[in-house]
Amino acid sequence: MTGRRTLLKPILVAALVAIFIAMLGGTLTDTGPWYQNLKKPSWQPPGWLFGPAWTLIFALATISAVYAWRSAHDRAQREWVIGLFALNGFLNVLWSTLFFALRRPDWALIEVALLWLSILLPMIVFWKNSKAASLYLAPYLIWVAFAARLNLEVVRLNAPF
Repeated sequence: MTGRRTLLKPILVAALVAIFIAMLGGTLTDTGPWYQNLKKPSWQPPGWLFGPAWTLIFALATISAVYAWRSAHDRAQREWVIGLFALNGFLNVLWSTLFFALRRPDWALIEVALLWLSILLPMIVFWKNSKAASLYLAPYLIWVAFAARLNLEVVRLNAPF
């Protein structure tokens, strides 16, 4: 039983942290009148798509975290895994705070570059020990690049803030 618990613990921890970050970000995401009144590009996906997209991205990031954790050779590498995912979680929530809670898409546009880098960095770091951990983050990297472009258009169409 101890072996099974050792195998399940990283999965449960990663899943709980991902759910917490997703819920926190979701709580900050107010798509009420202020957001509805923003001018948006014609190519913006429908609102209903964002929930499933983020659910899939967080699920894949959770799988990535588990692969990265299990492929770490020592405590220092596991601390890197935790640190990189913690940084990304912080920046993910910060983007929602800036864009939605503070209503500053212009500040969020600056921050989204850091968010994108916080996905790319673990992909690079994990590649040596776990290509799977890196590849599971690829959809997240692509989605945030797309979101950054969308963020840019919202700023361009609605400035100044």
